[in-house]
Amino acid sequence: MDAADKKKAFGAMSGRARNDREIEDLLSEPTSGVMDAVARLEGDFLVLGASGKMGVTLAAMLRRALDASGRKGVRVIGVARFRDAAAREALEGFGVETIACDLADYEAVMRLPPARNVQYLAGQKFGTDGAPGETWIENTVVPSHVARRFRDSRIVVFSTGCVYPFSPADGPGAAEDSPLGFLGEYATTCIGRERVFTHYGREYGTSSLLFRLNYSVEFRYGVLVDIGRRVLDEQPVDLSMGVINVIWQRDACARAVQSFLHVASPPRKLNVSGDKISVREVAEKFGAVLGRRPTYVGTPQPTAWHVDPRESIRLFGPVTVSLDTMIDWVAGHLAAGGRLLGKPTHFEVRDGKF
Repeated sequence: MDAADKKKAFGAMSGRARNDREIEDLLSEPTSGVMDAVARLEGDFLVLGASGKMGVTLAAMLRRALDASGRKGVRVIGVARFRDAAAREALEGFGVETIACDLADYEAVMRLPPARNVQYLAGQKFGTDGAPGETWIENTVVPSHVARRFRDSRIVVFSTGCVYPFSPADGPGAAEDSPLGFLGEYATTCIGRERVFTHYGREYGTSSLLFRLNYSVEFRYGVLVDIGRRVLDEQPVDLSMGVINVIWQRDACARAVQSFLHVASPPRKLNVSGDKISVREVAEKFGAVLGRRPTYVGTPQPTAWHVDPRESIRLFGPVTVSLDTMIDWVAGHLAAGGRLLGKPTHFEVRDGKF
């Protein structure tokens, strides 16, 4: 689709393409829940895996909340390998300190500064099927380094709904006490990550929370981007995974910060997302906004990878961004040719191979 076609598709929509700084400004605006949480949390904050899809948003949100509450002396430190200099520049642009560190290097992790509050976002998903050894290192060995180094911290450990088996598509989804699934190499290593943090949490009495997230979305990345692009480019949408959960990235990061107030030993488990939605419904909504008629492949299966987020909604309240608003924002960004991260989620995958 050329620029003229994209402009035509964009029509009179209120959305538009936004640059990366504008996007992070929107995503990292602290919620009232975040402001309350940081007011109750003593000590510095460390974000491990700060250069990833959510790391900049989360670290920037913490920095902005602390600054707004007059706690400018509290440190927010973003840690990553920083292979992409842009992520480091973005963090520092918000006033976040940065440290380059390979978390697979045990001695380097031991040299990281202490922090009372740790957000753990490190991990590997894409390319798992082609490089399983690296995935096991990133998703199970690195957690052992971090769990030992920060045994005296509060730790919010990012995990995924992929640790569960498929649930009936017409049901509420997997609950926190549902059995785990071990479906494919990625899901198995994610369970391994949870097991490692749980082991060391028991050994040291560390307070932590397993933040089972699926799926965070924003303008440049996520399930809605994947579906919206296919509708806009008149490519078929796969309906095999008939239902999914999504949550706007600002809401997801706000819940991660607030989760510091709910850590426990052994770790608390928490599903974080919005309500279940139909993939076909999402495609039809994109079609209405973009002026396209969606086409489809596959048949919705009786089971899907989805979770029951009712406990996190009870703790933190309803999400602040509705599905229709998310679709309008993403559609506007897509139709105007906005920059994307170029990382398909493969939400439709049913064999666990990423």
